[in-house]
Amino acid sequence: MLLEQINQPSDLKRMTKEQLVPLAEEIRQFLIEKLSATGGHLAPNLGVVELTLVLHYLYDSPKDKMIFDVGHQAYVHKILTGRRDRFDTLRQYKGLCGFVKRAESEHDVWEAGHSSTSLSAAMGMALSRDYKGEDSKVIAVIGDGALTGGMALEALNHIGHEQKKLMVVLNDNEMSIAPNVGALHNYLSKIRSDRNYKKAKEEVEQLLKKIPAIGGKLAKTAERLKDSFKYLVVSGMLFEEFGLKYFGPVDGHDIEKLIDIFQQADRVDGPVLVHVLTTKGKGYSPAEADSHKWHGISPYKIESGQPLKAVGNPMYTEVFSNALIELARQDERIIAVTPAMPGGSGLLKFAEMFPGRMIDVGIAEQHAATMCAALAMEGMKPVFAVYSTFLQRAYDQVVHDICRQHANVVFAIDRAGFVGPDGETHHGVFDIPFLRHIPNMVLMMPKDENELRHMMKTALDYDAGPIAVRYPRINGVGVKLDEVLTPIPIGSWEMVRQGDHAAVLAIGPMVQVAQEAAEQLRREGIQLRIINARFIKPLDEALLIQLAKEQIPLLVMEEGAMAGGLASAVMEFYAENHLFGVKIKPIGVPDCFIEHGSINEQRQEVGLTAERLAKEVHTMLFAHGNNVMTRA
Repeated sequence: MLLEQINQPSDLKRMTKEQLVPLAEEIRQFLIEKLSATGGHLAPNLGVVELTLVLHYLYDSPKDKMIFDVGHQAYVHKILTGRRDRFDTLRQYKGLCGFVKRAESEHDVWEAGHSSTSLSAAMGMALSRDYKGEDSKVIAVIGDGALTGGMALEALNHIGHEQKKLMVVLNDNEMSIAPNVGALHNYLSKIRSDRNYKKAKEEVEQLLKKIPAIGGKLAKTAERLKDSFKYLVVSGMLFEEFGLKYFGPVDGHDIEKLIDIFQQADRVDGPVLVHVLTTKGKGYSPAEADSHKWHGISPYKIESGQPLKAVGNPMYTEVFSNALIELARQDERIIAVTPAMPGGSGLLKFAEMFPGRMIDVGIAEQHAATMCAALAMEGMKPVFAVYSTFLQRAYDQVVHDICRQHANVVFAIDRAGFVGPDGETHHGVFDIPFLRHIPNMVLMMPKDENELRHMMKTALDYDAGPIAVRYPRINGVGVKLDEVLTPIPIGSWEMVRQGDHAAVLAIGPMVQVAQEAAEQLRREGIQLRIINARFIKPLDEALLIQLAKEQIPLLVMEEGAMAGGLASAVMEFYAENHLFGVKIKPIGVPDCFIEHGSINEQRQEVGLTAERLAKEVHTMLFAHGNNVMTRA
């Protein structure tokens, strides 16, 4: 086994180019076997096996900086940099991270769970290298989907202007998570498929090789001759116009050709772009046949590709999707918008039923948000379906273009709360703090899947500005779904369980956690009142005033950041209205990033459990001589 001989990138240097071919196949088999048990991002990594091998074969990590955009494509890098023996723990609690992580290895020089950051990072590292007088190489590997992100194009513009020596490796597999869309995708497709360009380029190169001792003016003429063919057969040559020397396209699974083109690119004293064509899911037929589905997967059977995960209640994403379809049948103004996540956001069925009313803008959250504002102001009803963690990328547009202009945009915020194995870069725990303080915003979260459906009706009936519905990445609780959708009064909370000893304001899945705690406490004679605080903004002020009058101990439980969250909103309300003396205990996500694992493990880590809630109720009731049995 060749793979067993590789414990650090330097071990590759002892191999011949010919040995890299069987090594690539061993790595593929290793990935297929390991991910069948752990799950993970299989298709993206199968596509970059040869590319990553060649990069580590030619360059000297960590002296040479390899920056992987997103990290979905970094498993091979992890295998080659001494972490092969930890792959059984991939994406498991306290195990190997599914993304590049600086704390794991000196070879991980840049962390990214969101796309389009690698080129800016590469520019920063190239500038730092030159300021310090070092001689390291800087290589950024970015996918064609990530290249559509505005941040990547901003960086490309600056790279071309500064003319620092660095390499951009464009991993072109025609996919981000979903199939790519847009003008840049079409441009790359033209390069990818233009046989005349490839043939002409090869003929010119062969001709030049036959001319002995090309030097001086003749060399410059020859280079211009090669360039002229690029402009002749492929109009625009966008990357060269940006100021980067373009190499490619090259077969990303041909090790010999990859080595040759990287060595050519290395001789350029300035920024270069190497265009590498790869197949997402390469070497595993189920993943090649449906690389969208196999982008990120749960454990599966290797032989058939069938998932091992048991089927449970429908996930909140599916419930959202069905509710949106139901409402879209009634109102032709409803338009769904997604930033390259039609599958993850549950919009594939919507797209099939209403193909003209589903817009995938690619990885472009900022553009999507502002476009939704304009759609709304022209009388449409845009529903921006976006993961909580990706909405962070459009914060200014939410403030400036949507909320400030009272645009009637509906935010369907998926993956709110913990997300499990994807970890700290993907948790949806910051949207409450960064949305609730923006004027004109309404923010709500359902306690179960039935309430989610009514919230979608509420949101699409609302015409006084932006409104957001956040929901988790879990299965529903299995409640009966009402046949008729009815709007919920804005700002109204729901009494779920009566109790006179203490009260908990809970949102989303924390309502079920509170129910478990209430049952534990009931057996001790303690009656816990549970309030479904489904509107995070506006608050149910009348109910808060009533709780203050009762002077009942109050707990606030939320699967989100405590700093600026629902508990903060409640305490602000009491302070502003001079309602003092209410004992409040917030229970939420502390001021730190929570790493990968299962959602249950993540909740255990921060204390979002029935046991913790029951313990806090005990503390509030019995501390300082207070006695629950004396309460009415």
